[in-house]
Amino acid sequence: MTEIKPHGSHFGPFEAVVEGGRLTAVRPFARDPFPGTLLASIPDAVHSAARIDRPYVREGWLKGGRRGSSRGGDPFVPVSWDQAVRMVAEETARIRGEHGHPSVFGGSYGWSSAGRYHHARTQLHRFLGLGGGFTAQVTNYSFGAGMTLMPHVLGTNDVVAGAVTDWAAIRAHAKLMICFGGLPLKNGLVTSGGAGAHEYVPQMKAAVAAGLRFVNVSPFRGDTAEFLGAEWVPIRPNSDAAMMLAMAFVILESGREDRDFLARCAVGFEPFADYLRGQFDGVAKTPEWAEALTDVPAATIRRLALEAASVPTMMTATWSLQRAEHGEQPWWALVALAAMLGTIGKPGQGVGFGYGSQNGMGTPRQDVPSVGGVPVRNPVGAYIPVARVTELFERPGGMLQYNGRDLTLPDIRMIWWAGGNPFHHHQDLNRLLRAWNRAETIVVSEPWWTAVARHADIVLPATTTLERNDIASSSRDRFVRAMHQAIAPVGQARNDADILADIADALGYRAAFTEQRDEMAWLQHLFGRWRQACAAQGIEVPDFAEFWDQGYVEIRAPAVPYTQFADFRADPRANPLNTPSGKVEIFSETIARFGYEEVAGHPAWREPREWLGGELAKRFPLHLLSFQPATRLHSQLDTGRVAAANRVQGREPVLMHPDDAASRGLRDGDLVRIFNDRGAVCAGLRVTDGLRRGVVAMATGAWWNPTVPGATDAPCAHGNANVLTQDVGTSRLGQGSAAQSCLVEIERWPGEPPPVTVHAPPPGAAAP
Repeated sequence: MTEIKPHGSHFGPFEAVVEGGRLTAVRPFARDPFPGTLLASIPDAVHSAARIDRPYVREGWLKGGRRGSSRGGDPFVPVSWDQAVRMVAEETARIRGEHGHPSVFGGSYGWSSAGRYHHARTQLHRFLGLGGGFTAQVTNYSFGAGMTLMPHVLGTNDVVAGAVTDWAAIRAHAKLMICFGGLPLKNGLVTSGGAGAHEYVPQMKAAVAAGLRFVNVSPFRGDTAEFLGAEWVPIRPNSDAAMMLAMAFVILESGREDRDFLARCAVGFEPFADYLRGQFDGVAKTPEWAEALTDVPAATIRRLALEAASVPTMMTATWSLQRAEHGEQPWWALVALAAMLGTIGKPGQGVGFGYGSQNGMGTPRQDVPSVGGVPVRNPVGAYIPVARVTELFERPGGMLQYNGRDLTLPDIRMIWWAGGNPFHHHQDLNRLLRAWNRAETIVVSEPWWTAVARHADIVLPATTTLERNDIASSSRDRFVRAMHQAIAPVGQARNDADILADIADALGYRAAFTEQRDEMAWLQHLFGRWRQACAAQGIEVPDFAEFWDQGYVEIRAPAVPYTQFADFRADPRANPLNTPSGKVEIFSETIARFGYEEVAGHPAWREPREWLGGELAKRFPLHLLSFQPATRLHSQLDTGRVAAANRVQGREPVLMHPDDAASRGLRDGDLVRIFNDRGAVCAGLRVTDGLRRGVVAMATGAWWNPTVPGATDAPCAHGNANVLTQDVGTSRLGQGSAAQSCLVEIERWPGEPPPVTVHAPPPGAAAP
């Protein structure tokens, strides 16, 4: 008997095809104009041999190996659910009692699965918050530096992740779109929370048809699709701020700055103009100055600046651009450039971030909230910026400076992770593991034997979305999608909500955690709250029963194109920005008062330590860019057929220019060793002339596979790029990930390549 169930995912909506109790296929949602390829991997992941079949405990932990013990090499011992719940409850109570609530780290960063009720991190935070609190994480890996900066400069993070100027306005009014970091097509395949339609590609094609000209400022030509016909400006990595500053200099030199906008809508232009002229450091930020840093010809910089001043222009930068040393600077410089051009708030023009970073950015939609869980206040005030997690473990009692605050780092004794994989997201994985091992107890709830599960003490098998009911919803999408349970839980997997309810029961607060609702009661409650929010905005949606039966709700697209900051531009006094001045802050007195030497009060060029223009390039002459994969979402779906088809001899591919390959005696398809002082990985070489010389590129997300399990210096057999990336903050202002500032060298892999074993269960564990 074949059953068809409506469902949703970060990769898109679909119909689950179930035969004999097994997910055999998925069919794209009929309303999705561009489903993409990732859906094909879902059945492989659900029934993967890497699924965790039952609860496990690390053998060394059972024998008393706690703080400072090595994780990743011990076998696991199967236990019953009753035993696992009791162990976790007792250990949680002990650590809280002996060391206090801040000693429990519950940041649990990660995308989790689509579905708003069963969102793992939300459930865990609810559980830990009701139990007394935990040390938390703020910001994110995607745009952590930018989301710290933008409230100072533009008074909002909507320009990063919210309702940015939509494509309807851009194609109707703009003639030029300059894209720093490009508009990567692959990123349009995913939407956090789940979407009903992939509209990224159709929107861009409509913009091309309307005559919009695109410029791709990136080391990688493939960062814009061929159908865009974009001009490619192959810039040196990490030098974008210099190019933007030089463009600003050209606008100033030619007298093309919009003095009216700068007077009405911005503050701090004069000190920034003085900086551009070189009055502070004796160096004018001319195109010739920038050419030496960027490898972009001065004539190109000058031409693009004058074109932007002559035609309606939208400028954007990808989220990845600020994931570098001093990553705040290019984003701030782009805002300053847009302010000088006077385009902020003009129809279809100005500046926005992330158009090329995720589906839904710029999609015309009404400003309706997504369906969401019910959060609980965290009574503990301790937190860290998400990308400083290794420092948190390394330096208990130390001080971390962030965004004008001095944060005292708690002594973490217990780590609890659900729905994420820090051994994908974080940088310098060998260093992370050394710090990770300082904890006394690590609890992980996870469907698969990912690296975070393999390096845990107590492993709790969680269901996938296909094994439970939920609601997919994203604030960037017009659809809300019903997610019907399609199959029974695999092995002994359980829902996170049920696992945590049992642990809360053992700790005495089950009723507070569940509010006496089961799964369907929670879904009706959350949908009802969302329905009320829609009604408050005059939007009618069906009741839950009709929604669940139909499988989706669609909110109509707005009739009028949207331009961000239009009201502010029209009347900045009546519609001020949420900045101290109420205006665009080209110069921020607040940031200047922080006194951070590496961050001035205005955008400025700051030379990275690890880039092709520095001393370290003499030893490691290749700049490694680590990008989001087209074949999975982060590390999700790594066991699927789409990811498998892309590998080279079973390893993650690395892209390299033909001249760089030839100079090292390498050929397309070779297995290579990529290395620096932080570690080494085995990868498969893919040669392309679409990458500038001196730059190599590799997708993140290959499951970490040290050749010696538990070792903190072993090469990765599978090709995890974050073995190589550096773990430093962008600056003390943003403390974001600086993964894109990374130098390496590449050689042919010496001898026999190591086996890839990470998609099979670890010793002591069985496949479901």
